[in-house]
Amino acid sequence: MSSTSAKKKPKVYITRKLPDLVETRMRELFDAELNIDDVPRTREDLIRALQTADVLVPTLTDRIDDSLIAEAGPQLKLIASFSNGVDHIDVEAAARRGITVTNTPNVLTDDTADMTMALILAVPRRLTEGAAILADKRAEWAGWSPTWMLGRRISGKRIGIVGMGRIGTAVARRAKAFGLSIHYHNRNRVDHHTEEQLEATYWDSLDQMLARVDIVSIHCPSTPATYHLISARRLELMRPTSTIINTARGDIVDEAALIKCLREGRIAGAGLDVFQNEPAINPKLVKLAEQGKAVLLPHMSSATLEGRIDMGDKVVINIRTFFDGHRPPDRVLPGRL
Repeated sequence: MSSTSAKKKPKVYITRKLPDLVETRMRELFDAELNIDDVPRTREDLIRALQTADVLVPTLTDRIDDSLIAEAGPQLKLIASFSNGVDHIDVEAAARRGITVTNTPNVLTDDTADMTMALILAVPRRLTEGAAILADKRAEWAGWSPTWMLGRRISGKRIGIVGMGRIGTAVARRAKAFGLSIHYHNRNRVDHHTEEQLEATYWDSLDQMLARVDIVSIHCPSTPATYHLISARRLELMRPTSTIINTARGDIVDEAALIKCLREGRIAGAGLDVFQNEPAINPKLVKLAEQGKAVLLPHMSSATLEGRIDMGDKVVINIRTFFDGHRPPDRVLPGRL
C-alpha cells in the first residue's frame, strides 16, 4: 500500500500526562498530542482541542460541560475519557452533537477496594496519628504503655455499604474477611448467591441502615440523584461511635454537615479520599485531621501503575474500535449513568 493510500491516523488530544507505556502506545497508533509537563489544560486549550482534534481524551479533572461541547468542530467524533466515572462530561450534550463518549470502567475495582479497606482500618486504629508522632522531630516517644493510643477494633462490627456495585461488593468481601458483618443499601438487591456468600443484610431504607451500622462506606456514583445523599439529616442518624469512609465522590456527602458532626463529636471519625471542592480542601477538615478525627488522602484510591496502564489500554481499544467502524466496548449512553 502506498503512503498516499495509507489510512490517516486520528488526531488525539490527551489532557494530562499518562504512564509512559500508555503514551508510547498512543503515539504508535494515533496522531497523539501529549501533555508532557502534566500542567492542567485551560478552558482555552480545551476549546482549541475540540476544534482541531478527532478525539479528546480528558480525565476527571477536566470539566467538559455543555458550553464547552458547543465549541466542538465537526471533526470531533469521540470523547474517550481516561476515567471510571463520567460525571465531569455532559453526556447528553455530546449526544446531541453526535459525539460518542466512552470511559474506562471495571479496572480500578481492586485498587479502590484495597484503599477503602486501608481507611476502614486507619480511622479507628489511629494509624496516621501514630505515624505522625514518630515523624515529628519535636515529639519524643516515651515508649509503649497499656493505655496509650488506644483505638477500636473492627472485628465484630457492622459495615453499611452505600452502593453495592463492583467496588462495593469488593469492599464487602474484604470487610467480611476482617470479621465485619455486611449490610448494604442499593437501588436493587444483589443476586441471591452474592448475598448468601457475604451473609449480607439488605436495607431498602438508607436511613434505617445508617442508624444501625458502625462503619459507613460510600461507593455509589456521583449523579444529580446522589448529590448530598449523605445529608445533614442522615449524618445525624449515625451513631456517635460510628465512622464514615468515602472513596467515591466528594459531593455525595454534605461536607459542611460532616465537619459539624465531627467537630461536635456526633460521629467518631471519617476517612476521606475525595472532597467536595477538590483539589481545594476545606481547612476545617485539615484541622480535624490534625486532631485525629479524620484521615485525609489526596484522591489516590485508584492510584496504582497497573490500574493506570489498564485504563490506558481501555482508552486505546475504545478509540481503535470506534475508528474501525464498530461500537466501542465502553460507550456511555445518555441517561444510563
